Amino acid sequence: MSVRDIAKRQMINRVNETAENPVGRLMVPRGGWIAFVRKALGMSGAQLGRRLSLSRSRISQAEKAELTGRVTLRAMEDMAEAMGCKLVYAIVPATGILEDVIEAQARKKASQIVKRASTHMALEKQALTNEKTSAEVDRLVNELMRAPPSNFWDN
Repeated sequence: MSVRDIAKRQMINRVNETAENPVGRLMVPRGGWIAFVRKALGMSGAQLGRRLSLSRSRISQAEKAELTGRVTLRAMEDMAEAMGCKLVYAIVPATGILEDVIEAQARKKASQIVKRASTHMALEKQALTNEKTSAEVDRLVNELMRAPPSNFWDN
């Protein structure tokens, strides 16, 4: 295994560990994290604003920006710190583990390749059975996962 392969395996493991951790399964509260934690602490918007040298209206704007996805990570981190908390940030697979995402892409690519080849073979009256087509897709999936080409993530 090359150093690059080892590094990639370590990154995949870290993403998978994060996805399996309860933090990776958190749901954003209806009013957003800033307002949720602030209210849980019993802190007013004005009090949080004073801790950050911001007005109450800026706190309200940040809370609304969080709900619409327009808040910056820096702002979230500052708000969290002012409330005695820390921002936890991660990108994890929507379902399963990272290998599932890789396998789904490999299967998509493999299916496209086999479909193209099958079309040409059918024109020459050499079409494969469904069973052989499926086996070829599986074989190609394994090959693509083992040694992905440079265009692996291209559509």
